[in-house]
Amino acid sequence: SSEEGLPSESLNYYLARDYSRNDRVGKSYIEAQYEDILQGQKAKVRNVTDKSGNVVDSEVITEGSRGKDLILTVDMDLQLATEEIIEKQLIAKKKMGNTKFLDRAFVVMMDPDTGEVLTMAGKKYEKDPKTGKSSIEDFALGNITTSYTMGSAVKGATVLTGYQQGAIQPGTYFYDTKLKIKGTPAKGSYSNFGNINDLTALKVSSNVYMFRTAINIAGAHYVPNEPLNISSSAFSTMRNSFAQFGLGVRTGIDLPNEMSGFKGSETSPGKLLDLAIGQYDTYTPMQLAQYVSAIANGGNRMKPHMVKEIRDPVDNNEQLGPVAEDVSPTVLNRLDMKEEWIERVQSGFDKVAMEQGGTAYKYFGNKPYTVAAKTGTAEAFYDGPNRLDYSEPQETMNITLVGYAPAKNPEVAFAVVVPWAYQGHTGHSMSKEIGEEIMDTYFELKKERAKKDKENTETSTDLKVENGKDVQKDQAEVRKSQENE
Repeated sequence: SSEEGLPSESLNYYLARDYSRNDRVGKSYIEAQYEDILQGQKAKVRNVTDKSGNVVDSEVITEGSRGKDLILTVDMDLQLATEEIIEKQLIAKKKMGNTKFLDRAFVVMMDPDTGEVLTMAGKKYEKDPKTGKSSIEDFALGNITTSYTMGSAVKGATVLTGYQQGAIQPGTYFYDTKLKIKGTPAKGSYSNFGNINDLTALKVSSNVYMFRTAINIAGAHYVPNEPLNISSSAFSTMRNSFAQFGLGVRTGIDLPNEMSGFKGSETSPGKLLDLAIGQYDTYTPMQLAQYVSAIANGGNRMKPHMVKEIRDPVDNNEQLGPVAEDVSPTVLNRLDMKEEWIERVQSGFDKVAMEQGGTAYKYFGNKPYTVAAKTGTAEAFYDGPNRLDYSEPQETMNITLVGYAPAKNPEVAFAVVVPWAYQGHTGHSMSKEIGEEIMDTYFELKKERAKKDKENTETSTDLKVENGKDVQKDQAEVRKSQENE
């Protein structure tokens, strides 16, 4: 505000750009990012003074103008409904057992073809240490400023990396049973699935299939109860491939302070296997949305953006001026993958949500719309605001869901992230429940808007017909009058 003046940490920056010390500026996020567009121009006036310094005349050299307007990509109806869904779910799940660390949840929804962010929602459960009263606060910015291990939601990237590296081919089979590597606890899936291919591995979320893929990427040979010798370069191979999808790198969203996540520093064989199932490096919810969008649209990593249009100002603040700039979709990179490989992973995601036995089938299998999805559960350690209260690391579970809809020709991609959801190996399904509710809401809103558009079109047509009849009647009366004359 004018009373606050320029932020002290940016004082020299703004003074160098001809700002006054008491100018209003955007302090954070959208307002900070687009400050030069929102700011406007000051009027320039030449004053004429007498010998005593009194102003005797003023001349306006250039008129001032207010800043331009931003039109955001956010669908406000969808945003508000999503926030309500997250809040309701947080309150309900906090009442369950084993949820003492659960305090936040995130949802990003975007157009996979354009990168337009339709919803960026986040909520945080806060407790006042003095009064003991709890409240739900907004934490939308956590979608770009916080990162977590995302679990099996990233397995689409693992399978595609396997194809690209020649570690597996579409249709490759592995026998799903626990792997026993010398000096490492046995590592397996939540069930032994037997002989499965890549599609089934995605559908049932097999860990072992991803482990075997990572072992092949590393050029290693697995022998039960023997050491596993891998090259540490396999970590770079996988991370570079994951980065093509936006995992572990900044998404490029038009907001400041975006983080890229954290990379694990150990290079033991077990950690490579963890990386393959999303249980080692950390990613942001926005990165997860960008990753699934790249799969949804057939291989383009789109730059997410919050601003859709920039409009010129007009005198009436209640009206929008003409479009000064359209924010065009930006392809940051194309996945270095064959089209049929991406289509293969899309088929696997279809099975997750639309085929009986898929890990998300219960939530989407009988809907009037189609969804392609991938679920995720990551064994993690609590790293929240109260972590210093514990002398030992506290084990917890992160649960996630990514997807897009409709499964063919998708128009919306989504990522749901619920960190520190519960303790122990069994708990609630908050990420899937949120996913189901936000997709129901999306398609309900779409249906309502289509109905409204139809009604408006019909009303408009009726008016045209009515006006047309009036014109015909008037013309007939004129002709009759002329004939009488």
